[in-house]
Amino acid sequence: MAAKKILFLTGDFAEDYETMVPFQALQAVGHVVDAVCPNKKAGDRIKTAIHDFEGDQTYTEKPGHQFTLNASFDDADPRQYDALAIAGGRAPEYLRLNPKVIDVVRQFAEAGKPIAAVCHGAQLLAAADVIRGKRISAYPACAPEVKLAGGEYADIPVDAAITDANFVTAPAWPAHPEWLRQFLVLLGTRIEL
Repeated sequence: MAAKKILFLTGDFAEDYETMVPFQALQAVGHVVDAVCPNKKAGDRIKTAIHDFEGDQTYTEKPGHQFTLNASFDDADPRQYDALAIAGGRAPEYLRLNPKVIDVVRQFAEAGKPIAAVCHGAQLLAAADVIRGKRISAYPACAPEVKLAGGEYADIPVDAAITDANFVTAPAWPAHPEWLRQFLVLLGTRIEL
């Protein structure tokens, strides 16, 4: 298996686990992962947030780690990447307002390249209008956006993921094992024990 080159889109107040874990796990299996954020360059840091499920009506938020980007958004050419991964948390809320981010998501979707989005990452997919007719999971609060964008909201357990065509989506970080497994299948990654 040849290493795949993955563009990893994140930003300030992205969920800590949804940034750190996939970034490191995809590298651990041999892929090249370029973590980017609009208006930031390689070496810049973003603030992450830790979202936990503590019995309230929604998640709680605490400060996370500082995450160092290893590539610059302005230098990222979607044609040079095999796949796109999108971190959840609050970052997609403001990233979806950036026309360049929307263009990047559309380029990956139009090319039929694998796209993995977790939690609020579906907000970017909805804003880019690329999920019509697709079964898409997300944090439940994003269900209306998925539906309004013409997608079918997949109401699955928090530790599950779903693949529809080139999209792999999941509700939140507890789904990492299944979300990453399904993404690796789309990438053609084989892991032998």
